[in-house]
Amino acid sequence: MPFASHEAYFAGVAPEARQLLVSIQTTVASLLPEAARCISYNMPAFRAKRVFFYFAAFKKHIGVYPPITKDAALICELAPYRGEKGNLSFPLSEPLPIELIGRVALALHREYCSK
Repeated sequence: MPFASHEAYFAGVAPEARQLLVSIQTTVASLLPEAARCISYNMPAFRAKRVFFYFAAFKKHIGVYPPITKDAALICELAPYRGEKGNLSFPLSEPLPIELIGRVALALHREYCSK
């Protein structure tokens, strides 16, 4: 079922994950007020010129996409959360590193929206 908004997506996830998604949404919106909320690939996302940040809830983790490719220091810091393709996976069983996710959003905005 396609979602029309972030809120529609959030309504369909478990309450513990919903709180984390709202925290990510609030953080990205505060750091990048020019970015607009949207749904892309049926996930909550943010757009500024183009879609640059996606996030979604899964059974055991929160995923953040796409992979960062241009900030070597941040890529190293994200190593514990990176999957094989570089996408980020934050386990629901651990505290969400919201400040780090905010830095990811800023880095992805630089990578995808400065072109």
